[in-house]
Amino acid sequence: MASSGRVFIACILVGLAGLSPACAPKGGAGAVPLPATDHPLRGSPAPDFRLPARGGASASPSEHAGKVVLVDFWATWCEPCRSSFPQYQALISRYQGRVVVLGISEDDENEGIDRFATETGVAFPLAWDGDKSVAQSYQITGMPTLFIVDQSGLVRFVHSGFRAGDEQQISAAIDSLL
Repeated sequence: MASSGRVFIACILVGLAGLSPACAPKGGAGAVPLPATDHPLRGSPAPDFRLPARGGASASPSEHAGKVVLVDFWATWCEPCRSSFPQYQALISRYQGRVVVLGISEDDENEGIDRFATETGVAFPLAWDGDKSVAQSYQITGMPTLFIVDQSGLVRFVHSGFRAGDEQQISAAIDSLL
């Protein structure tokens, strides 16, 4: 087996074990999407919701039918969330109108959302799930948890946590849907 083939197989095995989020190639033909998860929503229609977002907008997956929608559950106290936000903003720029990010805060209070947005430099819709009903419908167990929803509204990938390099896997998953 060629050396590059052994490296690819090693990356897949390590990636499936959850040990290396950075083994996926960057987009394009043959991109490796996020590893399959056992999340109960994978392959099912994304639960729809409509929450008021900062700046008078709203956050609703169904408003973005025909686009890839990233629904990210986060909190202001979550350091991995702070790292993920600039990466998600970069994805919006990279995919120029084909990808939408909806950030759903699971904080107990909504006071820190605007400050968090300013500190992380994001412009995508951020909404507060005050009664946690949206989180319950998505069956999240920790933050951050990202759901990648395809153009027809199906949950295709679920990614928990965020570490440096995860943006490459997320981008590969998006590429596989476009």
